[in-house]
Amino acid sequence: MGVENAETPQFLVVVNTEEQYSVWFADRDLPLGWHAEGTRGTRQECLDHITRVWTDLRPRSVREHLAAHGG
Repeated sequence: MGVENAETPQFLVVVNTEEQYSVWFADRDLPLGWHAEGTRGTRQECLDHITRVWTDLRPRSVREHLAAHGG
């Protein structure tokens, strides 16, 4: 991770039940329906992580529906 100091806000990578990713301020309560994924850093570090891991942007329910119905 990058250099941290008191002026650099820290963020978390968060995920919802549809396996959609976002960033959230580390010092704030998480919004309902989201949980911390485990990555913490600057906003850009978190965004870079999301770019690496979130390769299928379709919500989980859509992926499961298509898989079940031959889509």
